[in-house]
Amino acid sequence: MRYAFELNNVKKHYGKVKALDGVTLKAEEGKIFGMLGPNGAGKSTIVKVLSTLIEPTSGTAKVAGIDTVKNPTGVRNTIGLAGQFAAVDDFLTGKENIQMVGQLYGLKKKIAKARAEEILERLSLTDAANRQVKTYSGGMRRRLDLGASLVGKPKILFLDEPTTGLDPRTRKELWDIIRELAKGGTSILLTTQYLDEADELADKIAVIDYGKLIAEGTSAQLKKRLGGDMVEFELKNKNDFQAALEAVDRFCNENRQADEDELIIKIPVKNSADDLLTVTKMIDEAGIKPSNISLHKPTLDDVFLALTGKKTKPESEKKSKKRSKR
Repeated sequence: MRYAFELNNVKKHYGKVKALDGVTLKAEEGKIFGMLGPNGAGKSTIVKVLSTLIEPTSGTAKVAGIDTVKNPTGVRNTIGLAGQFAAVDDFLTGKENIQMVGQLYGLKKKIAKARAEEILERLSLTDAANRQVKTYSGGMRRRLDLGASLVGKPKILFLDEPTTGLDPRTRKELWDIIRELAKGGTSILLTTQYLDEADELADKIAVIDYGKLIAEGTSAQLKKRLGGDMVEFELKNKNDFQAALEAVDRFCNENRQADEDELIIKIPVKNSADDLLTVTKMIDEAGIKPSNISLHKPTLDDVFLALTGKKTKPESEKKSKKRSKR
């Protein structure tokens, strides 16, 4: 089997900080490989190693079979990269930005111009092609940045949190573009903090935390790790939280999730209806009246919480939520 990229026991240390701590991964060609994890997990470090921006402290990394340390030029001729922040020139037009990147790739001016027009049309930016980028919206800038990474017609594309901070409509537009690229045979590494994004797009998902690989598989395989359905209790007040935890822990504390801020407790159950009645009775006997009780299939959010004990929510969303509560 041919792999788009391979990591073999890759470590990257900055003094005592272990950004990567022995990661081993393989991604099939022609697929979307999702990498999920919170801020500081090591996702961007993996992208930097694979795109030859940094060298690993130890271990080996290959892209399309090419060693990133021994032949970085060969790797760069194979890949496209769109980082976390749009790397475009505000004072050039959209067309000039794409054309400039094309010429940096070594394309003749005429060919670079034609390639720019082709990419802008593909990304629905033709109407804004001759406007300065400083007039673009955030979503337009992200699309333009993605377009710049496509100039060299890369076999492998690294997208490092490409939709962070975008509104839902623009995110879905970028999702459609990513799907289209994959259907065309491009291998894609997509890092994200959005659980729904990984669920929607990725053929396979790796969960990274504290520089380590903690789980890997398809979305369905990861969800299956939790067993059956999930019973979710939403409490009315904070005073009931500890008593509710003690009640449900008598039933099951393995993979139990508790969010004291949101006053939500989730537990996995095997015999859905019977177990729901049993746990509800235990809560009732503890004198607790939840505001809501539900039974649902495990989500990728449930899996991530069970694996890491924390949510994966972009910092921009956390700050926005804090502001809204004020």
